[in-house]
Amino acid sequence: MSDDKQLKQAVLDELKWEPSVNEAHIGVSAKDGIVTLMGHVETFSEKWAAEKAARRVNEVKGVAEEIDVQLPFSVKHGDEEIAAAAINRLKWDAAVPVGAVKAKVEKGWVTLTGEVDWHYQQEAAVSDVRGLWGVTGVSNDIAIKPKPDTAAIREKILVAFDRSWFDPASIGVTATGGKVKLTGKVNSWYERDEAAATAWAAPGATSVENDITVS
Repeated sequence: MSDDKQLKQAVLDELKWEPSVNEAHIGVSAKDGIVTLMGHVETFSEKWAAEKAARRVNEVKGVAEEIDVQLPFSVKHGDEEIAAAAINRLKWDAAVPVGAVKAKVEKGWVTLTGEVDWHYQQEAAVSDVRGLWGVTGVSNDIAIKPKPDTAAIREKILVAFDRSWFDPASIGVTATGGKVKLTGKVNSWYERDEAAATAWAAPGATSVENDITVS
């Protein structure tokens, strides 16, 4: 019980430390390393920031996110306005190929579709719309174009792990075509995310299933 209380307080402190989050409207519970975030925020980007802040805390093994986005009364943007803003933002982002990503909006929820060459382009598109006023959620349905040279993906990822500060022996890598699966254990959510980012950078990777656990 004491550990749960300490973890809860650590997450509350981290939320208070994060300047992009108003922690006053967010509740936290913790049990056996699993943290649940509750309450409401004014933007989807703040919701995203709260989850990231919780995952930064040491000893957090998982985050259940139950935060609602409740827009201020002064903000009244319809789906058409949100879609227009999203398309404009995507058009001005040099990381997103022109015309490669489409945006559909329903009750503030943005669904992105299309096809890009790299995961970073996919992530850039999601980041572009995440911070728009009126957005209540984002579904990333953008596909990554398969590349012909996928035979050596696993070996390239293992070499990249060895080149960085990861111990390759602690992480298992399997690859079928462009689909990569990571297993094993790391010490923090940061390490888990970094491992996934390393795998995504492999030429030919079209998806990464991150089953690495935080010990």
